[in-house]
Amino acid sequence: MDVKYALRPFLRQSYHTVRQRSICTSISVPPRIERSSPPPRQRVQRPVFVAGSRRTFSASVIRKYARVDESFDPASVDRESDEVDVCIVGGGPAGLSAAIRLKQLAIEAGNEEFRVVVLEKAGEIGAHILSGNVLEPTAINELIPDWLSEDNESRFTGATPATKDRMRFLTKNSAIPIPAPPQMNNHGNYILSLSQFTQWLGERAEEVGVELYPGFSGAEMLYSHDGSVKGVATNDQGIGRSGAPKEHFERGMEFRARVTLLAEGCHGSLTKQVMKKFDLRRDSAPQTYGLGLKEVWEVPQENFRKGEVVHTMGYPLPRDVYGGGWLYHFGENLVSLGLVVGLDYKNPWLAPYGEFQKMKLHPIYRDVIKGGKCIAYGARALNEGGFQSIPKCAFPGGALIGDTAGFLNVPKIKGTHTSMKSGMLAAESAFEALSSNSNDDSAVFLFNYEDKLRESYIWSELRQVRNMRPSFHNPLGIYGGILYSGLEAYIFRGNTPWTLQHKQPDYAGMKAASECTKIEYPKPDGEVTFDILTSVSRTGTNHEEDQPVHLQVKDWETHAEKEWPKYKGVENRFCPAAVYEYPEDTAKELGVRFQINAQK
Repeated sequence: MDVKYALRPFLRQSYHTVRQRSICTSISVPPRIERSSPPPRQRVQRPVFVAGSRRTFSASVIRKYARVDESFDPASVDRESDEVDVCIVGGGPAGLSAAIRLKQLAIEAGNEEFRVVVLEKAGEIGAHILSGNVLEPTAINELIPDWLSEDNESRFTGATPATKDRMRFLTKNSAIPIPAPPQMNNHGNYILSLSQFTQWLGERAEEVGVELYPGFSGAEMLYSHDGSVKGVATNDQGIGRSGAPKEHFERGMEFRARVTLLAEGCHGSLTKQVMKKFDLRRDSAPQTYGLGLKEVWEVPQENFRKGEVVHTMGYPLPRDVYGGGWLYHFGENLVSLGLVVGLDYKNPWLAPYGEFQKMKLHPIYRDVIKGGKCIAYGARALNEGGFQSIPKCAFPGGALIGDTAGFLNVPKIKGTHTSMKSGMLAAESAFEALSSNSNDDSAVFLFNYEDKLRESYIWSELRQVRNMRPSFHNPLGIYGGILYSGLEAYIFRGNTPWTLQHKQPDYAGMKAASECTKIEYPKPDGEVTFDILTSVSRTGTNHEEDQPVHLQVKDWETHAEKEWPKYKGVENRFCPAAVYEYPEDTAKELGVRFQINAQK
């Protein structure tokens, strides 16, 4: 096991004797009381932790292999396993909110042995969280009412109250004030770093006894004999790029859970497997996606307006491309700025990263960041389909929560509160189901989870704005979309008898490069705009040189022969991290070759 995954600076451990793999937690509830009768199923005794300690994920023997060329199939090694009540895949706001709510319910019921495990692929909780975030506090107020209270020593200290809203339509050199729809009123909301907020949620989760395992992603769904989900297997450690075990290879672990909640975020790998197996999209429209690019700047004091929230539409995006930018002033002289580009654009010459850099040259952005310092960069995909694209969220043995299910309110540009609330509703449904069904071998179905969703503000919010995003598919592009969305926001308010549909997946609208105008982007100046490799160096991404690559194209040459003639390297342009590339190669008939820079 790699040390950077095994050790974390949260906890100091004091061990009981453990014969199986260590499953550890930090707890603030009273110590477990031995019962006069045995628990319903055998549980693994695990270490007890106190604040400030470190912990290891496994006490199993590390297997070493003498020869790297020795034929060996990692799957031939049996996984160790552990029985838990609920396993949550994904340590973001939705997953952590579900975990905290489950433990709150268990403590209230006096069930101190109720076990909740959260698996998070990032090396630290919050490390993969990216958002220029204005938080609507409805869910966190419900989950942890004193989260900002001065009387709470563990309160969150990084929240900046939103004080002013501005909405602008941009042309190349001007910014035209336009009325912000009611959904974008940020009175009572807070600007914050979502990564820091997620870290703080992780600490609160550990306080109530949730078992957090960062550095361990869910690699495989586990199924019972009746086809229901029965947990998750974690990724193997110590596997080289070729798939062969390295010296410190260790097989992943099975978490056999009665309920499994998937909180992977947009387009998660396990979520795709479950959606296909249980046909969860049978009654929903295709999901549509956006790509969000973000930077955090430290700006001069004279440019800083604490608490100001600015949203923009128009320039630099063409009129037939959905998207918009933001500028949030928070903390001490910090500004989060970014651009979201709808991935249903038609011109393969368009590069979201290039559009983002060009946007920063507009005076409304440049005048704020000029003379400042860019300290972070990142990008992520977003589910933008909204109400029409919500799949079935419950399946035998588990449920989808958060952005995994697509609860982002696109016109509101907010999804954290809906994600957290969905996790809390799933937690309540799971605890009710487990409390009423003591048969460990029977499948658990969260029958009332979808009912709870429909009765919550998640459903009413998304239904009210359901027609705004698809309204931009019209001959007038952004202008027609803004006009119709204004009618929806101020007059219709979601009460129309019709529902506009997403008629096709995003990729189906892409035109051939020969049919579109080629787009040339300005050369980076190194002060306000940057080349893509400089930006990638600010992401904090740190991969082992020899680790397995999750991006795979089976046959590079076949892929190039099929895609290059029509799209002329669209992969070069849609990736915000320069992972895909078509370098010149005179030995190839096309004159270029396709490659994935992380794959060999």
